[in-house]
Amino acid sequence: MDKVQALFEAASAVRRHAYAPYSGFAVGAALLTPSGAIFSGANVENAAYPTGICAEAGAISAMIASGERQIAEMLVLGDGAALTTPCGACRQRIREFAGPDAKIHVAGPSGLKATFTLGALLPEAFGPDNLQGN
Repeated sequence: MDKVQALFEAASAVRRHAYAPYSGFAVGAALLTPSGAIFSGANVENAAYPTGICAEAGAISAMIASGERQIAEMLVLGDGAALTTPCGACRQRIREFAGPDAKIHVAGPSGLKATFTLGALLPEAFGPDNLQGN
């Protein structure tokens, strides 16, 4: 199976379990590590905004809990005509574990809509390399 298709299927499956009673906007995310492992997460809203969790953060947490530390690619899946790209905070979360060339795929329920590099979504990002030697 193609890796983007595998990410799409994982994000689609987890998206069905999103907890979005306030916005009604369910999001699923799946990431691929260099080892070939796939981790997924769904958004979890909370009545006390902004304490909810983005799908991307859930996928990253699952990756970290398994002992992996690097994102090769990520796919984010949401509804609507507009692209569901990672929010600013999630772009920074992704940057912690991925370089500027990492592919970020954006999809809707019917399939892939666009692919970006992390560098295009978060140019001139501050990351772990900025703190090396300090």
